[in-house]
Amino acid sequence: MTLLTATALGRNDEQPNIEVAVRLCEEMNHDCIKEIVDGLSSLQSDIASDCIKILYEVGARKPELLVLYVDSFIEALSSKNNRMVWGAMKALATITDLDPEGIFSRFDEIYDAFLTGSVITVDNAVTVFAKLCSMDEKYKKRVEPLLLKHLSESRIKNMPQHIERMVVCLNKVNIKRVEEIFESRKDELSASQIKRIQKTLSSIVEQ
Repeated sequence: MTLLTATALGRNDEQPNIEVAVRLCEEMNHDCIKEIVDGLSSLQSDIASDCIKILYEVGARKPELLVLYVDSFIEALSSKNNRMVWGAMKALATITDLDPEGIFSRFDEIYDAFLTGSVITVDNAVTVFAKLCSMDEKYKKRVEPLLLKHLSESRIKNMPQHIERMVVCLNKVNIKRVEEIFESRKDELSASQIKRIQKTLSSIVEQ
């Protein structure tokens, strides 16, 4: 399969990479997926960036095609290229529920990237953590306190989105702690942010 990536075509937009991802999903092309994963270690940043874009687009459509490459994505979290870091976290967010044990076994590395990462890295790490919490009490015991600490300390503008990302692990028990954090930070929130959070929390209470 000829991979007509953005770099190969001399393009500055991402559409070619999205088209490659769609084609790989349609063909369920495991061999090409492996080649693209190998490309994450390319010394040419434009090629590596094409590869991570293709992979997280694949993950959004057919996450089962990426499940063998948890370790490759976690290794990319230590890259000096920010695009690689947040792209790898985005890919991990798509496959957490397919290999929770593999991801949890390297939780410290994911958490380190979360602590030092960009906004997009943090956003997707919250998704990874929330999925882990929803799947096993062992994961929940380790991860839930970190999520709650994050809610109490994170940038206020991100709070509504992060509570939405946490929905998968919220229930009538732990939601009380989220509500307490929400109330403690309410003065920092705008009216629209408050309404958005209240809508999310009420959807859990009503379940």
